[in-house]
Order: sequence, then C-alpha cells, then structure tokens
Amino acid sequence: MSTCATASLRLDEPVSATAPTATTWLLLEQPGPWGAKALTSSHLDPALGRALERAAQGTGVRVALIRRPGRHADCHAPAPRHVYAAHTVPGGTWVHGALTTAPDRLLDLDFTALGEGDHRTFDAALGGRPYTGDPLALVCTNGRRDRCCALLGRPLAAELAASGLRGTWESTHLGGHRFSPTLLLLPYGYAYGRAEAHTVKEALQGVREGRVVLHGCRGRTAWQRPAQAAELAVREAAGEYGADALTVARTDALDAGGAPRWEVTVSHADGRRWHVVVAQGAAEPPRPESCGAAVLGGPARMDVVSVREPALARHGG
Repeated sequence: MSTCATASLRLDEPVSATAPTATTWLLLEQPGPWGAKALTSSHLDPALGRALERAAQGTGVRVALIRRPGRHADCHAPAPRHVYAAHTVPGGTWVHGALTTAPDRLLDLDFTALGEGDHRTFDAALGGRPYTGDPLALVCTNGRRDRCCALLGRPLAAELAASGLRGTWESTHLGGHRFSPTLLLLPYGYAYGRAEAHTVKEALQGVREGRVVLHGCRGRTAWQRPAQAAELAVREAAGEYGADALTVARTDALDAGGAPRWEVTVSHADGRRWHVVVAQGAAEPPRPESCGAAVLGGPARMDVVSVREPALARHGG
C-alpha cells in the first residue's frame, strides 16, 4: 500500500529541520477517539479546545492531547487526568506535571509567561510539581489526521509501553506525517522521524544522560526551521551531543535575491560560536505531503550551505 510515508522514504527525503515549533508544550490527557483537529473534535469540550487554541496563539506554547497506548474507551466519565508543561529552550528546560479533573483550569494559565519558561503559572493554576519520572516519549497516533500516524505510530507506542517505558504516551499531531512514526522526547524537545523502537530506546537513554541522538532527529522544537538545521549541522561538525551545550543566539535573514536564506549563529556553552548559512529549497520531485492531500507538493526543505567557526571564538573574539 502506497502512503505518504512510503513515498517519502522511497525518495530519501531528509528529516532534518522538519520538527514542529514550540518553546513550551502543554499536554492534556484526553482518552477516547480524536478527530483530525483533536482539540475541537474529541471528547474534550470543543469550546474549551477553541479557547485553548486562542490562548496559545503567538505565545510559543503548543497544546497537544495525549493518551495511554492501547484500547481507547469511548467514555465521557470525569476522572483525574494528567497534565504536563514542558519548556524546551536550552539552559531552562523543565517538565512539571499535575492531575486535574477540571481541564478548564488550563484557561487560568498565563500563556505568555508559560511560553517564556515561567512554570509558576502552571503550578499555581493546577498544583503542578516538577516531574521526576521517565523522559516523556510522545508518539503521534492521530490517524484521523493522517493514516500513517495510526498505521505506524500506534504499534510503536504499544511496543514502547510493553517494554516498560512508563513515560510513553500517544499524542495528537506532531507534524510531518510523511516521516511517520514521529515522536517528541521531553524535556529537551527533540523530535524524531521514521522512528523504530530500538532507536527510540537509545534516544531515551540519551535523554537520561543529557545527550542527543542524531539518528532520525528532526530538530529541537524550541527553534524555527532554519535554526533547527543549523543546530543539527553544528552538532554533526563538532561532534557535540550534550543536549544543552548548544543554543541558537540569533537568526538573521539574508538578502539573497531569490530563495530565502539565513545566517544562524549557534553558541556553545564554552564560548565557541558558529555561523551557519541555511537556504530554503523545495523537495523534488513532487510527493504527497500527507495521505489526504489532493495534489502532490514540494515541501520546503532547509539546506545547510556552510558552517563557519570564527578563529577567535574560544577566546571571546
């Protein structure tokens, strides 16, 4: 059976710099079925879902629904549900968790503060506490959004859960259906595509050790796509795998007179700085960007043109 995922794999489309973007993830447990737009087409009150979408807009916060792997009871009974907030910007990563029977309390959050990494609003509104369990592994299984996410994501989530990884959750849309199965690892916020159980377990062990596994990595969700490409390129060039060793200091658009280009400055905790030029191109030949797409497309790709480390960067130059 031909799917958007099989087409992408056949064309060897790179997964780098395709991660969704969010400085902070807000995750709400919502059992039962999910529709294509899950916040407004699930057993969550659609008025609440719309309000959460409006509240998060432009704040850096992305709201997603999660559920445990396995059969999803079609029930509406109120029960305590897990809520997590996770900030993914280097130097300030954290995950806080809570249980709630009143998901409308999420509207009491200061979304701007949450997006900037202030967990106090989450703790005050929901009784949140620092989360100290296993790293969170969110596997996209939203089949109503794209069938690849269900066909490939649900078996992966079930296998991870069966292996004893208690931080495993199914999640709603993480973008990039054609890279299914896709997942997000928290607290650092690195997304992965074409994931297999053994590579996910390796990546999770990396999270426990404070390092990044680059195989299948789509990028860190704290950054926009040009910066995702630049950060991953520096990691490859420098052999740097420490999760919070690198940060994106700035991203400057370049007047190239054609396709968009950027110069991204990537900083190391030891003072080194790299200047990375990234250009936007289109994936060729055209391919389905999702299984539901009516026409073939040329999804944007981020190509690293150059990686330059200033000679005096180690000494503050």
